[in-house]
Amino acid sequence: MPTPGTTTARRAPTRAGRRPRRAAVALLLCCALLGGTAACGGDGEAGAAATPTDAVEAQKFAKTRFVANAGLAAGAVYQWIVKPYRAGKFQKGAEGRRTAFVKAGLASAFAYNRLKAAATNAKGDPLLAKAIAPVSVGIESLKGIGSKIRKGQVGDADIGAFEDVVNQVKDAGRSAGAVVEEKVPSATQLSGG
Repeated sequence: MPTPGTTTARRAPTRAGRRPRRAAVALLLCCALLGGTAACGGDGEAGAAATPTDAVEAQKFAKTRFVANAGLAAGAVYQWIVKPYRAGKFQKGAEGRRTAFVKAGLASAFAYNRLKAAATNAKGDPLLAKAIAPVSVGIESLKGIGSKIRKGQVGDADIGAFEDVVNQVKDAGRSAGAVVEEKVPSATQLSGG
């Protein structure tokens, strides 16, 4: 309610209040102009250019995901399987042996899963798909090693198989321009949380 002696005149919007409105109008005009060119049957170049750009972006995304998944697999294998094995943590009587086996079992399942995901990601880039194709059999061979690790029946050949496959995946990525660097997964990632 107005107090006596005051008027209820409508105040003009301040300069700051007009900015969002102007920006919205400008955005709408730009969209209308850009959309109108393609809709009005321009020279066809706008529509043709969108497809290759989308394909290039999809390939970049495929490589990025490949690098992320392969990097996590490599980090898990090194940190939780290779490193403890070389340190003697899997030998009978070693301190922390049971914990080392549990972590290695989780890491093997995690690494297998991430390597399978990386192989799937590679399909989005023709060069990467060609490079990773020969490694697919090696990735699949890792499936059974996880249960051997959990049971404490792991040996040099099993550890070597994990290392070889990870190195083959890294080499395939490098040859296709997707350099993989080891990234150790967190305990939450390792346990699937």
